[in-house]
Amino acid sequence: SSASTVARKGALAMGVSTARTALAAVGQLTSTSNHAANLAQASELCERAAAAGARLLCLPEAFAFIGGHHTETVAQAGSLDGPEFGKYRGLAARHNLWLSLGGYHEAGADGGRVHNTHVIVDSSGDIVADYRKMHLFDVSVPNGPVLMESRYTAPGPARAVVVESPVGRLGLTTCYDMRFPELYTALARKGAEVILVPSAFTVPTGKAHWHLLLRARAVECQAYVLAAAQVGAHNEKRRSFGHALAVDPWGEVLGDAGPEKSPELVVCEVDLDRLAAVREKMPIQAQRREDVLALATEPAELGEAAEPLEQAEGAA
Repeated sequence: SSASTVARKGALAMGVSTARTALAAVGQLTSTSNHAANLAQASELCERAAAAGARLLCLPEAFAFIGGHHTETVAQAGSLDGPEFGKYRGLAARHNLWLSLGGYHEAGADGGRVHNTHVIVDSSGDIVADYRKMHLFDVSVPNGPVLMESRYTAPGPARAVVVESPVGRLGLTTCYDMRFPELYTALARKGAEVILVPSAFTVPTGKAHWHLLLRARAVECQAYVLAAAQVGAHNEKRRSFGHALAVDPWGEVLGDAGPEKSPELVVCEVDLDRLAAVREKMPIQAQRREDVLALATEPAELGEAAEPLEQAEGAA
C-alpha cells in the first residue's frame, strides 16, 4: 500500500533497512539475583544469534534480574542511561545485533516503585523505542503463588508502540499484556508486523494458556509473534514455564525452546511477503468495524445481566 511505502521510506531515512525476509532469534534463560551471571547468559545468546545470522534477538522479561523479594527488585533498579543497562546496549553494538530487552526494572516511578520497561536497542547500541508495561500481574495463581506486581511496579501510560526494525515493524508488549487483546488490535492497526511478548510466565498459567494466547494473538493480528521466556527455578520461591516461542501470522508455531533448556535460542525466518499474503487473502483490518470497537469503551452494566437460567431454559 502507499502507506506502507511511506513507512518504509521513512525507515530508510532513519537508517533502518528492512528486508522482505530476515532471521530473528528468540531467547530463553533463567535469571537470578546475580547480575553478572545474567549478563553472561545474555552475552552467550547474543553470540549464538549473531552466528546464526539473526538481525534481532529477543530477551525475556526480567532478563537482568529476578530476586527473592520485591524490595530487592526496587533496590537494584537503574535508569536506561545507567551503567547496568549500558552493558546490554554494549552487547548490541559488539554483535551488530538489534535487541528486544523486555522487562528492565527502570527506577524512578511514583511511590518508590519501578517501571517494567521493554526497550528496543539497535545494532549501534542506541535506544530506538521503549514501552512501560501497562497491565500488571496482580493474581492469585491456581495451585501457585500470589503475585502482586503493582506492589513494586507502576503501570505505564496507554500507548501502542510500533517501531521499524531490520525484521519488520515491531509492536511492543510484555507478558501479562497478552491477555488483553485490545492492545494487540491497536498495534495491528498501527502497522505492527512482528509483535514481541517477552515474558516470565508461571508454570500453572503457562501450562494452561501460554501457547493458546500467543497463537491467538498471532492469528488475530495476522502478525509474527516472538515471545522470549524465562525458564526454570530462579530461587526457592519462583519458577517460570519456559517454551520461548515463535509463531507465524497463520498461527503456526515456528519454534519452541521447550520447558528446560537455558540459555536456549529459537531462530526463525520472518517473511513479510508471507505476512502480506495472509492479510490479503483475509483482510481482517479492512473489515474491522469502528462501531464494534467503540462497544469496548462503553461503561459496564453488570447489573443488567441476562435472564436467570431457568427462565431462559423455559423460553426455549
